[in-house]
Amino acid sequence: MKELLEYREKLIARLSEATKEFCEVCERFANPFEKVDGDWNVHQIASHTRDVEHLIYSERVRKTLSEDNPHFKSFNADAWMAEHYNKDEPLNKILLDFDINITALCNTLKNIKREDWSRLSNHESAGNELTLQLWVEKSLAHIEEHLKALKK
Repeated sequence: MKELLEYREKLIARLSEATKEFCEVCERFANPFEKVDGDWNVHQIASHTRDVEHLIYSERVRKTLSEDNPHFKSFNADAWMAEHYNKDEPLNKILLDFDINITALCNTLKNIKREDWSRLSNHESAGNELTLQLWVEKSLAHIEEHLKALKK
């Protein structure tokens, strides 16, 4: 049990660290519209990461905490970007919103009960019995995936 508690503490810490690192790396680019990952530029990656973290992973954590076995639909990130991406939104606003959201998520996670980490949800394509911990792990993996792309 001690190892699991330590793992969760490290998970929260890394989520916060990865967010700060992501923001710092984005800010280092002289041109936020520089292509860095296929067809996507820094600004698009920042916008996408902020939106997915806020609308998908943080929301799944919150609903899993507050509802009994909530059901989640799949999210089409490309369709969302095509409809909602705003190239005129300042990069510093995107990064600030992202940091605020993840800080709030981390604060929530630091204050939940041990058993809350095992609360269940289900997803239309990922299946049943998906724990709150899984959504936190997916959140971190998503941030780190885009952080890695920005560092190439």
